[in-house]
Amino acid sequence: MSWHRSLCAFVPLCLCAFVPLCLCAFVPLCLCAFLSFSLFPMLPSSKRYPDFKWTFSTLGCPDLGLDAICRLAGDFGLRHIELRAAEGTVDLPALFRKRFGRPASLARFLDDRGVRICCLDTSLSLIGNNGESRRAFLEFLPWAEGIGTTMLRIFDGGRAEDGLDDAALAQAADTMEWWRREKEHSGWNAEAVIETHNALVHHRSIRRIAQSIPNLKFIWDTHHTWAKAGDSLETSWRCLGAAALNVHLKDSIPRPSARHPYTYVNLGEGEFPLEQTLQLLQNNGYRGFVSIEWEKMWHPYLPDLREALNRARELKWF
Repeated sequence: MSWHRSLCAFVPLCLCAFVPLCLCAFVPLCLCAFLSFSLFPMLPSSKRYPDFKWTFSTLGCPDLGLDAICRLAGDFGLRHIELRAAEGTVDLPALFRKRFGRPASLARFLDDRGVRICCLDTSLSLIGNNGESRRAFLEFLPWAEGIGTTMLRIFDGGRAEDGLDDAALAQAADTMEWWRREKEHSGWNAEAVIETHNALVHHRSIRRIAQSIPNLKFIWDTHHTWAKAGDSLETSWRCLGAAALNVHLKDSIPRPSARHPYTYVNLGEGEFPLEQTLQLLQNNGYRGFVSIEWEKMWHPYLPDLREALNRARELKWF
């Protein structure tokens, strides 16, 4: 049994040597884990507004094809696109038919690239439409349903200086009643979302239409309610709030351009209160889409969309 006695003597010696070595390795590991979970969350995130769903309007790159648009989104780590124009046209249903044939093919194309179209921007106006423009709007629906897009942008229509008079309100009500009948009849999921662009830039007009027509949803063009109506951000937000599904951002200086009494400039180089806007959204718990609307299609003097996206990244928005 001498071997047994030797083993009994050897094992304690091994444990005496092994346990300190384990402790020497274990304690630092525990310390590193503690620091990781306790201290690192206290450090500021590299993204200042990570809770927003960042996107951009393809008004800023109207001549690009869908492949290039998806690559552009990927270059900036963006998963959503607000599609207004592509390959030089705003007739997106015609482009889709020519390129993909049917919605399922477009859905596969987007899935393969890890990109979603969060909003299809149509040309329909809430105020001042007709049978032809309504039929053109309905051509978007099979594509929206097929790719899971839940927002179809429509303009408010009218003129900013006219606001929302009784006749305009009646037209808006007729349009929304028509749309709700079409939606219910066909079982569509997409929403017609109204952009505050002209008649609805004033907070009084927004409040009036919201009180008259229930359950409206909006795209808040923050620049236009500020520049065209002179409303404060807080005033516009109080009228829109939870009804805003998408927020447009751009910047300008008060120098006349070919189409406006102001000139668009790169983000942060103008007078629009961009940071105040983002802080307002964040402080009010907004978790929807925020879209950089770089209107190069209508304002060719603007530089490439990449400059705006690079600027947003420099500002650590996304």
